[in-house]
Amino acid sequence: MSHCIHFGTCGGCAHTTGQTPDKSARLHAALTRAGYSAPTLAPLIAVPPASRRRVDLGAERLGPALHLGLHKHRGREVVDMAECALLRPELLALLAPLRTVLRSLQALKRTGAIHINWLDTGADLLIRTDAPFQLPDRTRLIAFAKTHDLPRISIASGQDLPEPLAVLRPPVIHFGGVPVTPPPGGFLQASAEGEAAIVASVLAALPKLTQKSRLIELYSGSGTLTFPLSHHARVEAFEGSEPAVYAAQSAANARALTGRLKIAKRDLARRPLQTSELNGAAALILDPPFTGAGPQLRFIVKSEIKRVIYISCNPEALSADAAQLNHAGFALLTATPIDQFLYSDNLESVAVFER
Repeated sequence: MSHCIHFGTCGGCAHTTGQTPDKSARLHAALTRAGYSAPTLAPLIAVPPASRRRVDLGAERLGPALHLGLHKHRGREVVDMAECALLRPELLALLAPLRTVLRSLQALKRTGAIHINWLDTGADLLIRTDAPFQLPDRTRLIAFAKTHDLPRISIASGQDLPEPLAVLRPPVIHFGGVPVTPPPGGFLQASAEGEAAIVASVLAALPKLTQKSRLIELYSGSGTLTFPLSHHARVEAFEGSEPAVYAAQSAANARALTGRLKIAKRDLARRPLQTSELNGAAALILDPPFTGAGPQLRFIVKSEIKRVIYISCNPEALSADAAQLNHAGFALLTATPIDQFLYSDNLESVAVFER
């Protein structure tokens, strides 16, 4: 029997109970292809079910009905979600009333997208529709936020920038003990347990540091790693998303951390850090997009950086980038597989390289 009534239709899960592939073996194979013949792997860390705190849902109007859920496997149709073994119970409980209010919106003509992040202060919603929001829609959504005790609900039409519609209390999540207000629909690690495993693996991989040591962090987002790292050394963090940079910088300013943190907006695909900017850092920490580090890697291998801590969400991209590190003389110290995407082929990992 499957773990979910939607399995086989919904595109969220590729495997059911007892069929999930050996993800440690997948990471081992990726690093072996990169030229590391006997990679040392830490034990797999798996998050529990019902722990996913971030979800991007589709909404599809079908006559008087409205479907809300993930898309079908290899299809565009939205599977109307009645249950999910992965989502936090608080998010799952929100779907039925959310479906009702979405059905009433004039701004949702045919399709929409709903981004939900579970923060330390509750569910943060961004609703994106295919038509503009008029006053009746706004009134309904403000009432929805109050009824369901949401810290913030934001709206956007088409590709417009999100507009905070109602902020009932600060929408906050803590990174390294620092309260951060992420942008509406902003990226979070999929689960708190997965984030904790990544942070712990990164901190354990740091070389011996002093308070004057300098760390460089690439693709830093809103500060998931930036603030924990700042407890151990000075950090220079670079991120391409302006809203994420603003969130991290605002949090740093509020805590008077600007002396220990330098946070900058930079498109690392178009303007990679040069070797002169990398040299002198005690370690480089990077969490690149699904496709890997791209042009930035060429400057990393040419630099004098000795320790590279690479967080990956794609073993194939990790394999390609690790092959370049291997060719440049980097040894693999350890790699930690982290499964925060149960019932799927997806795998997070933290790999530590030293020149």
